[in-house]
Amino acid sequence: MNPTIPAPATTPLPADWRDLFALTKPRVMSLVIFTGLCGLIAAPDRIHPVLAFTAILCIAMGAGGAAALNQWWEADLDAGMKRTAKRPLPQGRLDRTTARDFAGVLCAASVFLMGFAVGWLAAAILAVSIVYYAVIYTIWLKPRTPQNIVIGGGAGAFPPLIGWVAATGHVTLMPIVLFAIIFFWTPPHFWALALFVKSDYAKVGIPMMPVVAGEKSTRRQILLYAVLLLPLSALPWWLPGKEHTGAIYGISALVLSSLFLALSVRVAFRERQGPDDTMKPEKQLFAYSVIYLFALFAALVVDRFIVM
Repeated sequence: MNPTIPAPATTPLPADWRDLFALTKPRVMSLVIFTGLCGLIAAPDRIHPVLAFTAILCIAMGAGGAAALNQWWEADLDAGMKRTAKRPLPQGRLDRTTARDFAGVLCAASVFLMGFAVGWLAAAILAVSIVYYAVIYTIWLKPRTPQNIVIGGGAGAFPPLIGWVAATGHVTLMPIVLFAIIFFWTPPHFWALALFVKSDYAKVGIPMMPVVAGEKSTRRQILLYAVLLLPLSALPWWLPGKEHTGAIYGISALVLSSLFLALSVRVAFRERQGPDDTMKPEKQLFAYSVIYLFALFAALVVDRFIVM
C-alpha cells in the first residue's frame, strides 16, 4: 500500500445493500446495460424474451462484479481522491474481504448463468470482458501507462458485442464495428474527465494522460479520436446485407458525431485560464459524451425496428 495515500478505515461501519450496490458503479453500469441491450435488439436474429432478460442480467452482473473488483483493488487510491473518497470502502462502510467476495460471486455467477442459459460463446466473451477490466486495465495498465484508457477502453466496448452474440450465437462485422465505436469513444470521454480532475490523479500517482503528457497533448489527442469517431460511427450505414442500417441511424450518427467533434475542437484549442478556470468546455464534452453514446445506440435500435 502506498504510504502517501490515506488508508481506508480499518473498522468497518454498519453496511447495507446500498453499499454493495454502490460497488457495482450503477451509473456506469446503466450505460453498459443499455449498449448491451441495443446490441441484442439490433441483431438480425430474435431471442426468447426470457433468454434476452437473462443475457442482459448477466451483462449487468458481470459489469457490476468487475466494477466491485476495481473498487476492492483501488480502495486505498480511492481514499486519496476527492472524487472517489466517499465510496463505501474508503468510508469504511464495508471491509475489503466482503467487497472481494461479493465481486467474485457476481462475476462467476454471470459467466456460468450466461453459458448455461444463453450460450457459451457469449459467456466466454463476458468472461474476457471481466478479466480485461478487472485485471488488464485495473491492475496492469492503469498504474503503469498513460495509455491505460486507450488500451483499457476495450473493457467497456464488449456489451453490444455480447448482446449481439447472445441473440445470434456468432460474431459478425456489425458487433465488431459497435465494439470499435465504443473503443474510440472512450479516450475523449475519459480524458475530458481527467482534464478537470487532473489533481486527483496526480495526488495518488495514477499516470493519466494529462498528468504525464500534459494538458496540451491530451487536448490534441481528444480531437484526434473525435475525428476518427465520426466516420467510424457512420460505418453501420454502409455495411452490406442484414447488418446494414438505414438513414435514421446514418444521419443521427453524422449529426451526433459532428457535435462531438465540435465540442472536442473547442477543448483542443484552449488552455486552462489559471487556477480559477471552471473547465466548462471540458465538463460539457464529458457530459455530452455520455448523452452521445446513449443517443447513438438508441438511434440504432429505432432504425432497426423501422428497417425490419
